[in-house]
Amino acid sequence: MISVDRVTKRYGPVVAVNDLSFEIRRGEVVGFLGPNGAGKTTTMRMLTGTLQPDQGEVRFEDRPISSDLTSAKARIGYLPESNPLYDEMLVCEYLDYVAELRSLHGAERRSALRNTVDQTAIGSVFSRPIAQLSKGFRQRVGLAAAILHAPEVLVLDEPTEGLDPNQRVEIRRLVSELGRERTVLLSTHVLQEVEATCTRLIIIHRGRLVADGSVTELLDAKSGGACYVVEAAGEGVAAAVAALPGVTSHRSEPVDGRVRVHLTVSGREELRPHIYRLAGERGWTLWELFRERASLEQLFQELTAPGEREAAPAPERPQSDSPAGSGEVAP
Repeated sequence: MISVDRVTKRYGPVVAVNDLSFEIRRGEVVGFLGPNGAGKTTTMRMLTGTLQPDQGEVRFEDRPISSDLTSAKARIGYLPESNPLYDEMLVCEYLDYVAELRSLHGAERRSALRNTVDQTAIGSVFSRPIAQLSKGFRQRVGLAAAILHAPEVLVLDEPTEGLDPNQRVEIRRLVSELGRERTVLLSTHVLQEVEATCTRLIIIHRGRLVADGSVTELLDAKSGGACYVVEAAGEGVAAAVAALPGVTSHRSEPVDGRVRVHLTVSGREELRPHIYRLAGERGWTLWELFRERASLEQLFQELTAPGEREAAPAPERPQSDSPAGSGEVAP
């Protein structure tokens, strides 16, 4: 669906995005992660056609978006981090204005507005001034503007930034629902949202790709394999589970008359069914059995730790190059 091919973007001497390549397949919900200054916003603005790369190419279905920016932008919904809204407008006026920019007219416009208001649950504030809205409703209005024209691709830059926990849950639920019908690229610093929402992760650091894969794949790769904890009462627990296929190391400890065994396993075979079966055959009382893995936070820190690559982070873009300053409502 989307292909980023060796893309580089510079701001004077600062290289914000450096020879970056990745692909996003149709229907994926992809988490786009990186520390501040990694190049995420610059990359997303190139994906939406707001910026053009200095080198490389962004393509939709193997066609460069630069060959027809108008057509490409019509297929994209974009919610910038700043969520630039017109505070002096009513919500209904603002969405009607966005519909005009998207060339929606007549029955098509009325249907799009009705569906979007229902999807984002903003009916209760539809006739209120934007200036009076809470941060949560402002984000919903920004999402409504991004999806009003039923885009195939939705690009969201920090959609839950500044929201309270309840508002985060609501926006997360909304993004999950939108992802059932669209390809979504979601940038966020809230790693729980990534695990709850995304099918795949792309992590960049200093403008370069450092990881690409599902959460499970990346976490298993970091830990060098799966880790299991077995706690059971019975004869020969430690020796028996240590002899299971793929176990590369183990350690055990006594716990109140039971034994707790920590296993490290290579390969992808799931050991829990084998352990359940073994417990039944040998008459063990199974107190605990779970699969451990490194946390997404640990993975993120390992891949983007200062000093791992260049000495100091470069600013992602000049301060003046912000969505709010550009005057754009929708790409």
